[in-house]
Amino acid sequence: MVGTRSLADVERAHRALERVGAGPAQQTQLSRGALTGYVWALGRGDQAPITGASCEGTPDLPLLTAEVDAAVVQLADAAQRTTPRDFIQGVHDALAWICGQSDMRP
Repeated sequence: MVGTRSLADVERAHRALERVGAGPAQQTQLSRGALTGYVWALGRGDQAPITGASCEGTPDLPLLTAEVDAAVVQLADAAQRTTPRDFIQGVHDALAWICGQSDMRP
């Protein structure tokens, strides 16, 4: 399991989004953020995409949820944003779906 979703579901979501944005001209900050969230949730990234927290392997549900919460804080407060808003929104949407907080898969 990754969050509340199966590993296979997260892999499928990642591959589907990769196909849609298969090139720099097709990618948006939103899709880049979602892809980054998926990669990290699958244990393929060294640092959390919003907080930069280190994690070896697949992050557990509390760590995934903490990253969703950090994204919410940055989305609400422009002064705390260090990356584009749409990128943060993409990370949030992917991780919220993975954590079962949303049924809308990016």
